[in-house]
Amino acid sequence: MGASFSLSFTDQDGFSSSSSQSLGDLPESCVASIIGYLDPPQICKLAKLNRAFRAASWADFVWESKLPPNYETLVGEVLSFVPEKLGKRDIYTRLCRVNTFDGGTKKIWLDKSTGGVCMSISSKGLQITGIDDRRYWNHIPTEESRFGSIAYLQQIWWFEVDGEVEFPFPPGTYSVFFRLQLGRAARRFGRRICNSEHVHGWDIKPVRFQLWTSDGQYATSQCTVSDPGEWFHYHVGDFNVENSNSSTRIKISMTQIDCTHTKGGLCLDSVVIYPSKFRERLKQRGYLKCAKPM
Repeated sequence: MGASFSLSFTDQDGFSSSSSQSLGDLPESCVASIIGYLDPPQICKLAKLNRAFRAASWADFVWESKLPPNYETLVGEVLSFVPEKLGKRDIYTRLCRVNTFDGGTKKIWLDKSTGGVCMSISSKGLQITGIDDRRYWNHIPTEESRFGSIAYLQQIWWFEVDGEVEFPFPPGTYSVFFRLQLGRAARRFGRRICNSEHVHGWDIKPVRFQLWTSDGQYATSQCTVSDPGEWFHYHVGDFNVENSNSSTRIKISMTQIDCTHTKGGLCLDSVVIYPSKFRERLKQRGYLKCAKPM
């Protein structure tokens, strides 16, 4: 059962003998110590190897090392019900699912490979100037958003979007993005098309992004919104968290308030917060727009 290896021995008279042992004969504690150095997807793959690896893959100390240091706080914050004596692997699994909170306007999950905390704030969880006036903005249902809808701007003079969140982020460096698209996407005969009818004004002056934190961190940048028909993550800035015992309050802003011209045709999906090392992933996939610091 499972993989095996052979050991050969030679006695003083030159005769040799061999024995075969299975990896399943390794002590469970030994296996658990080994797989503790692997990332979660690799651990789950090795669990299929044999009984010893499957049992070791459930060891609490293996999964506690993969969980954020303040995972108990996260569990209380985002999971509505947790059975008593739930194993650490089950806790990790539940936190890796996309968990919705704050009236459905925010979603949070752990990255399955790294255990990093990721958050998304829907357009309905942001303060958007003119959002209640249908001459300017509309909420449009779509499958291209994890929230099921986006805010679509037809035309406006004063463009301003603000957001705020307070959450016990684990220690680390995080990057904040606005997920935006120029043009309105739709399906026709099974194919995705983009209507750019209302797209105008974004090439005249750049959009300004700003980020504040409760401990005094500040970042500001600007970028021209471009390339209709594709969703991009526009980088706002980064912030650091050093203390996992308290919550960090973050304020985000996106403005283009030059009233000499109108702008329109913009889809606003969400604000996204990722561990900063995820920027490289977005860049490799072609989803990243890096704003210039001001």
